[in-house]
Formats: sequence, C-alpha cells, structure tokens
Amino acid sequence: MTSTERVRNTILGLPVDRQPVYGWVEANLKEPITKEFGSVEAFEDHYEFDAAHIFGGPSFYKQELIDRLRAENEELTPDLLVDEDLFTDPDVPADYENIARAIAFHKERERFCYVQTPGFFEAFNSIFPIEEHLLWMAMYPDELGELYARLAEWTIRFIDRCIDAGADMIHISDDWGAQNDLMFSPALWEQLIFPNMKKLVDHVHRRGVFASLHSDGCVRRVTDGIVRIGFDLVHPWQESAGMDYDLYLEKYSDKFAILGGVCVQTALGLLPQDRLEKEIRRVFGLLKGKRWVCCTTHYVQDHCSMEDLKFAFDLIYRLARE
Repeated sequence: MTSTERVRNTILGLPVDRQPVYGWVEANLKEPITKEFGSVEAFEDHYEFDAAHIFGGPSFYKQELIDRLRAENEELTPDLLVDEDLFTDPDVPADYENIARAIAFHKERERFCYVQTPGFFEAFNSIFPIEEHLLWMAMYPDELGELYARLAEWTIRFIDRCIDAGADMIHISDDWGAQNDLMFSPALWEQLIFPNMKKLVDHVHRRGVFASLHSDGCVRRVTDGIVRIGFDLVHPWQESAGMDYDLYLEKYSDKFAILGGVCVQTALGLLPQDRLEKEIRRVFGLLKGKRWVCCTTHYVQDHCSMEDLKFAFDLIYRLARE
C-alpha cells in the first residue's frame, strides 16, 4: 500500500496496512534537523512520512494597496476595502511553480499531498490585527461578509490551480478557537464563516479531492457546523483545549477523520521521555485503527531537542507498525 493509498483509506475509514504518520517539523527545527540528518527531506524519508503539507502560490491581496490605505487613514476598517480592487490575480501560472515542484517531489515518494490555503478569519488577520478583526466582525459584519465572499471566489480559482498541479487535499487553515471556547460567537461564525467555507468545500468535492480544516483551540460549539460544511478531515482536534477524544470517537468518528494526536502544547518537547512515551502510547491506544493520521498538533516548537524529537518519532514509527 502506498502512502497516498494509506492516507486516503484512513480518511475514508477503509482498511490500511498500518497507521499513517506525519509531523509538522520544518518551521522551527529546520537547522538542527538538517545538521543531524542532512535535510528535513531526509528526516521525512527516514521516518517514512506518509503525507506532505505544501505551501505556496500567490498572496490574495495587494500589499501596496494596504500600505496606501494605512497611510491615508487613521485606522484601516473593512468599509475602506469594499470599494477597492483588493485581490490579486490568482491565475498566473508562474505563481504556482513552487507548489508544482513540491507535489512532484513528494509524489516520487508516493506521499499524500495537501496544499494549504488560509480561510476567511485567518486570511484577514494578515490585514487587520486580530484584536481589531474581532471588533470589526461585530461592527462591520456586512462589509466583512462581502470581503469574505470575494475571497471565496478568489480561493476557488487558487484551489483549481492546486488540484490541477496534483493536490490530493485542500487544507483550509482558519483558526477560530481560543483555549476554552471560540474567539467569536457561533452566530457570527454561522453568518460570516459557514456560507463561504461551505462554498469552498463543495467546490473541492466537485473536483474530486478531499477538504480538510485546520483550526486550533476549542471549536466544540461549531463542530456540528463543521460536519454540515462537509470537511473530510480536521486538524488538530486539540485535546489540550477541551476537544477530548471521547467526544470525537462517540459523536464524530463516522463524520470525518482527524490529523494530530502528538501535542506540542503539553507533550512533545515538554515532558521527560518516560512521560512522553506514556502519552504517545495513550493516544495510540485510543486512536489506532480509527480514522486518524498520527501527526503533531502544530509546528514542533524550537524548545524541542533533537533527542526528544527522535525519541518521539522512533516510538511513533514502531507503534504505527505494531
């Protein structure tokens, strides 16, 4: 069974030869991994990672426009953007060469490739500071709704380019959760996020590939909405933020798969190795054989030593094959 087949079957709840494995290791640990293994790619090969998380493509907004509006106005609010030509051209082939190269590289290793695109709240956090964005959601819901709808149209064209390049899944990153609850009300989520996200996921499915969601934190109050949107996989299902695995297994395991399980907030790089081993074994005991791709819950942080990283993935490698 190839890695692509293994991940695909796991998402669909079909039999696999072993639990698929992945990890978000490059962002903060590229230098020490390269020093020890020669490259991040060599680390991924060593542990036989089954998936590849791919970034790239164009920015959705024109930075020079944002810079001009900031210079001309005391504060940047959504109403100032509605009448502007904010969005870039998402159909420039050269902008996708990095995505195409990455997919080709990982497909040589028969890996399952997913390409990330920002969702709506997360995308506009790159324009508005997050505290302001939360305020604008309450003060300018109609204007933000219009901007989100335009972003949905832009993202559909971005998605098409990524699928044409060979992506197996489109990974929409849109952090909604704080540690104990949503960052905004379920009513605002339903008004602003749901219809636009539904449009994206429906389009992805019409193109014949999977759609996944990344949202940190506690999203319990909109999990039924995630089901209605139709996501095939959710990352990270953050147990450390109140998203306990019993809830997933009892209510949602027949609705979507999960990617995660190795917590970077409470375990990897934080626990001594004997306790880290117990924690990883506990998660495998709960999720092995389920619709679960073993992965870190986010980027491994730079306080994680190479000794702890190798210890964890040596153990994960064995447990996935037992």
